[in-house]
Amino acid sequence: MNERVIDRPRSRGFLFLDSHPAGCRQVVADMWEAVAAPTAPPPADGPVALVIGSSAGYGLAATLAGLKRAGIRGIGICFEKPATARRTATAGWYRTAATAELARAAGRDFVFLSGDAFSDEVKEQVAELIAERFGGKLDYLVYSVAAPRRTDPETGTTYASVLQPIGEASCTRTLVFDDAGAPAVREVRTAPAAEEGIAQTVAVMGGADWERWIEHLAGRGLLADGFATAALSYIGSPLTEALYRKGTIGAAKAHLEATARTLDKRLSELVGGRAVTSVNGAAVTQSSTAIPGIALYLGLLRGVLGERLVPPTAQLSELWDQLTGVSPLRLDEEGRVRLDTWELTDEAQAALAERWQAATTENIGQLADLEWFHGEVQRLYGFAVGGVDYGAPVATEVPWPGQPA
Repeated sequence: MNERVIDRPRSRGFLFLDSHPAGCRQVVADMWEAVAAPTAPPPADGPVALVIGSSAGYGLAATLAGLKRAGIRGIGICFEKPATARRTATAGWYRTAATAELARAAGRDFVFLSGDAFSDEVKEQVAELIAERFGGKLDYLVYSVAAPRRTDPETGTTYASVLQPIGEASCTRTLVFDDAGAPAVREVRTAPAAEEGIAQTVAVMGGADWERWIEHLAGRGLLADGFATAALSYIGSPLTEALYRKGTIGAAKAHLEATARTLDKRLSELVGGRAVTSVNGAAVTQSSTAIPGIALYLGLLRGVLGERLVPPTAQLSELWDQLTGVSPLRLDEEGRVRLDTWELTDEAQAALAERWQAATTENIGQLADLEWFHGEVQRLYGFAVGGVDYGAPVATEVPWPGQPA
């Protein structure tokens, strides 16, 4: 078994080239502990759920909260890479291994697959597992996919998403760190997207693949009576809307929400089911850190709210409570579950806008919680995690769950 010391991360901006197995394991353990236990222990034969995008961000939070709070069994899908002679495995690989251990310890039969969730091959593999291992009926599907590209299984066309405003160029403030970790506030100008870029982003990040999943499983007769599905989404602040909600990603999110309304009607008629989008609050994730302006926004948000910032595990625990009937399903006028209201209060947004305009490289340390933000970015890859000895050798070749060591 390959062991080596990984005492510090190698990174290019917010992209880390290695991850720390023990650190990733501890991050998952900390998230598990943060999920509040249900009032009554869930039964061993809990509902069958499929989480698509189970290894990172809100998808990981959905998996952990579902296992501990809702007692789900079922399947998690992600796309991760094992360790090589030169590189560690991806952080999601190690997080998945840790999640599988917690599921086993809790007595939950939960299978993890690493593959292209956009492909029909993976959809059929999941369908076979539901039919053969989980009684032939799926109760819940949580869709949490953030990918730069998608290949359409029918046409073979590969679409690539772009991160651009629509209509006119945008100039947004953003936060960067140099190699020594020193912060700087800068402005980034982004040209407007062409129609082709908008269409391709919608094809990747809109609702097409979510709908294809539902069609495939329904076609196999695998949806239980009362089946419910939720696609995770984000709206965000007016401060970031030019590049996000009013940009190409926003067009994809609008398509996702329109897909939810179509699916909701169909599922209601088919199995008495529901389809919703869940609008979550801001969080430091591997996807969000790639968006200009989001790093600055998140640091300032934490500076304003402090411990009132609601972590993904708490938000997804609330989503599971609503999906499973522990608490009522609360929807806005667009039919969306809103888990972001704590972020978008008038008070919080006014304070954020004031700090956003005032922020400079010289004063950003007083306006934003940079220590928290920088730590959260490192934690995505298993670094800066309390209780981990980074000077000790660690095994990098961790088997995928279900494979022999």
